[in-house]
This record gives sequence, structure tokens and C-alpha cells, in this order.
Amino acid sequence: MRARYRLRQAVNVVNLSTPLGLLLAYTAGRGIVRRGPDGLLLADGYRPPVPVAPVFTMGNVVLFRDVRELEGRPRLLAHEGRHATQYAWCLGLPMLLPYFACVLVSLALCGDHASYNPFERRAGLADGGYRQRALRRPFRAAR
Repeated sequence: MRARYRLRQAVNVVNLSTPLGLLLAYTAGRGIVRRGPDGLLLADGYRPPVPVAPVFTMGNVVLFRDVRELEGRPRLLAHEGRHATQYAWCLGLPMLLPYFACVLVSLALCGDHASYNPFERRAGLADGGYRQRALRRPFRAAR
């Protein structure tokens, strides 16, 4: 594993985002966790209804409702790995506050949580299975 992924892994343990991800995997999921690429941990069987996404990342833990979500989506782990890096750069759990603020702004601008959310855009919208949505009418530039 590359040094940058080892560093990301260590930072996300220290900032407590990976331990929280493992706690979620074992308490809110089936507790089936396996090693993935680049220091990621893949947790299958997340059950709670929130978040509504079929896949989300907490530290270096990628939580799946059904790990078969990876089938036919080779870039999904790259997208989730970028979120793991965002946790490291943003000091872990404090990242959640600006992330959810960006979700609200994106929802207001276009009706979807990802299109105008810089965290999702930097992680690669297409890689995460999102498509860029147009701005709602009041936010479009006049012609």
C-alpha cells in the first residue's frame, strides 16, 4: 500500500472517524467487514434508513447496504476513497458539519444533495453514480 494511503489510514484512526465507522458497521450493520483496496475497509449490511444512500463512507470504512453495489461500478471505490481522504484533511468528524451544510445548499440550488456539494464534486460525481443537475430557475443566469 502506498505511503499516502497508510497516512490517510492512520489519520482517520486518530481523528476517530474510522473507529466510528467500525462501530456503525458492527452495531447498525451485519458486522461483516473486509479489507478493500488502498487501506479501505468494506462493511456490508448497513440497515438504518439514514442516510438514504446505498453506500457511504465514515473515515476509512465504506458502509454498504449491499456490497453487490460494487458490481458494474468500478469507479465507486475511487469515489469513496476520496471521501476517506476528505475525512483525513478535514480532521475527521468535524467534516460532517460543513458537509451537511453543503448538502442543504445543493438541495436548495438544484434539488439534489450532490450536484453543487463541493465534497461530492471533489470526490467525482460520475464516479459516485451522480449526474450533474441543472440549477433551479431562480438561480439560473438571465439571458
